[in-house]
Amino acid sequence: MRDVGLQQNVLNELKWEPSIHAAEIGVAVKDGVVTLTGTVDSYSQKMAVEKAAKRVRGVLAVAEEIEVRIPSATRRTDADIARAALNALQWHIEVPDERIQVKVEDGWVTLDGDVDWNFQRDAAMDAVRDLIGVRGVTSLINVKPKVKVREIKAEIGEAFKRHAELDAHRITVDATDGKVTLSGKVHSWMERDEAARIAWAAPGVSTVQNHISVSP
Repeated sequence: MRDVGLQQNVLNELKWEPSIHAAEIGVAVKDGVVTLTGTVDSYSQKMAVEKAAKRVRGVLAVAEEIEVRIPSATRRTDADIARAALNALQWHIEVPDERIQVKVEDGWVTLDGDVDWNFQRDAAMDAVRDLIGVRGVTSLINVKPKVKVREIKAEIGEAFKRHAELDAHRITVDATDGKVTLSGKVHSWMERDEAARIAWAAPGVSTVQNHISVSP
């Protein structure tokens, strides 16, 4: 009954999200793991479906098997997508575009290069994923901080305590040479993602491994 109820809640959340064509998405649930299937018209819709499912209380994990099928009216050549991606990166204020390379193959965009902060890597992904004709985005961008902070572990722990949405004592932080590992349990997938976002915000962080599990 728990999986049946969770499945219905996910379906309701998909219907509630106006950017999603919920009728084209299949939802299956087993032991709290949600599997999403179906087709969408764009990569941005695919990401919207995944985010909507993760918002639902009780979702422990999401297996995403959605296929992006670009309608003929919005298909673009790889060259067109590459030019649009370069322009989008150049126009995004948070993206150091001169340090990022773009490759497009069959509508799939791959970004490569080095940045100083994770928010710059995320901004680059955000800049290109909503472009017309994009079927998917892969980031090979590395975070190579210019600064080094010795007390990363303590700084992240204090940030967790300040954050109203996190139960800080349920999360363990380990940090060595800019590499952060998070473990523990939280109540929702969004809480898990928020913990990773906070950890990435610490100066000197180059890698975040998120091993936090979801336990509603």
